[in-house]
Amino acid sequence: MTDTILSQIQNTVDSRKSGDPEASYVAQLLHKGEDKILKKVIEEAGEVLMASKDGGGEHLVYEVADLWFHTMVLLAHHGLRAEDVVNELARRQGLSGLAEKASRKEP
Repeated sequence: MTDTILSQIQNTVDSRKSGDPEASYVAQLLHKGEDKILKKVIEEAGEVLMASKDGGGEHLVYEVADLWFHTMVLLAHHGLRAEDVVNELARRQGLSGLAEKASRKEP
């Protein structure tokens, strides 16, 4: 189910790339460019932190959903999809976090 909903949302985001910025929030973000998208990701990440500090619960879930959504818009900006992240998480499954980090190549 999780992969399905992420794919559906990503499909919607991708379909709005060429949409009218006056009619679509996603098209508006993508039209304004990477800096605007990054500002939204940073804003949403801060809201996640504050929701956690305030005790978490449903508000935290709401804010994490906003963060994930805006991150999916950022992925779309770069021609990537949520499935790319899910595949990377699957690749890491069962690996020690320390071993995985040590195996990364420097950019």
